Amino acid sequence: MKRTSAPSLTTEEQALLERVAVRLIRPEERAHFDQVLMAEHYLHCADLVGEQLRYVAEVGGQWVALLAWSAPAFRLKDREQWLGWTNAQKRRRLSLLANNSRFFVFPDRSVPNLASRVMKLCLQRLAADWQAAYGHPVLGVESFVDSQRFRGTCYKASGWTLLGQTQGYRRARQDYYVAHDRPKQLWVKELQPGARTILRGRNLPQALQPAARHQPPECHQTPAELERMRGFFTGLPDWRTRRCPYAVSTLVTVAVCAMLSGVCLGQRDLAAFAAGLTAAQMTALNFPRHGNPRRHQVPGETTFFRLLTHLDSRALEQALLDWQNHVLGPRPADDDQVAVDGKELLNSQGQQIVSAYTVKGGRWLGSEAVAPGSNEIPAAQTLLRRAPIEGLLVTADALHTQSETARIIVQEKGADYLLTAKGNQKQIAANLRQLYSGWTRAFSPSPADGHRPNTGA
Repeated sequence: MKRTSAPSLTTEEQALLERVAVRLIRPEERAHFDQVLMAEHYLHCADLVGEQLRYVAEVGGQWVALLAWSAPAFRLKDREQWLGWTNAQKRRRLSLLANNSRFFVFPDRSVPNLASRVMKLCLQRLAADWQAAYGHPVLGVESFVDSQRFRGTCYKASGWTLLGQTQGYRRARQDYYVAHDRPKQLWVKELQPGARTILRGRNLPQALQPAARHQPPECHQTPAELERMRGFFTGLPDWRTRRCPYAVSTLVTVAVCAMLSGVCLGQRDLAAFAAGLTAAQMTALNFPRHGNPRRHQVPGETTFFRLLTHLDSRALEQALLDWQNHVLGPRPADDDQVAVDGKELLNSQGQQIVSAYTVKGGRWLGSEAVAPGSNEIPAAQTLLRRAPIEGLLVTADALHTQSETARIIVQEKGADYLLTAKGNQKQIAANLRQLYSGWTRAFSPSPADGHRPNTGA
């Protein structure tokens, strides 16, 4: 069969290809950009998902093509096989990919090779523009081509790889899909050599770390561990008067796992962490499946807000202590010193809390919030009355050198204390000097070398 050669370009067409330039749209052009896509693009929609950039290709100030890039699809079997990354890597690194969600060439201004030329120019700057806009580049791109309308020629000419057909779903919003019954071709391309190796590598290069930090931390507990953990919180009181699809034990387990993963415990952070759990983890946590048996219903910000506002803190403390003892086992006999200290909670607008920990093992023994307008002293005393400190040595800074605190430790709890005193605590300092004077008359302390001094006896 005789091969057909590509059509030759006229002088005017060649000049147009050499003069075409691609740039980001300006803010004041956004409305016109969207209007053109809604009126002329076959999808008649300008809505994009996630991180996104919009470009215009122009010749002499006249628009000849529009391109829009957005967040990639969350689930693409062929893409995952092409990249070779794990599900955990995908969740953390998906933002290092971008989707060419819109590409429109003005029909009355099109010439042969214009689409591939525009695509090449856009890809040359895409990673740098993404870095400037979102603090991280993109390493690869993807696009879907409706094969009933287009042949994907410009993607093939631009070095993209055809992986296969999609299963007929479109992304309607973040991590949510609806069926459209029009499977499309899936095209992909690396934006730099070795991009796939980087994406499936064990550790990301330092320059790419910001992209992973934009994602909620990963939950490291297995489904079996989550089920066991949830069992320790089943007895927590439920303050809710209306039915909620999430058990209190489920929500508390999510919050505890989020804390262990380094999540800042605001309701928005907790909702994002919950949405990033795997399907197996959601099943273990008993997330409901309302409406769609293939998808779990994930608790939102308002659900976690009610949890953080109304949860019984004392009951939660006891449940956490029981779970901690189950995980760590009995306290070792040599872990017998307790530190009591107060701190201001991060991002809490000044809320202070007093906590007790064992010094050697770091085992948490309880916490008490400082009441508004008060200080750490009464909070520490309340905590010590219920903390498991029997037979232990309690230490604290000079603020807690109070007779009532000492009485609680010794008489109520059967523990010992080692408290410090400062020079500005005048009455305490005077009492100590008097006591020390009496002690030195009664006996002579041994020096550090263990040999008693010669008393002349």
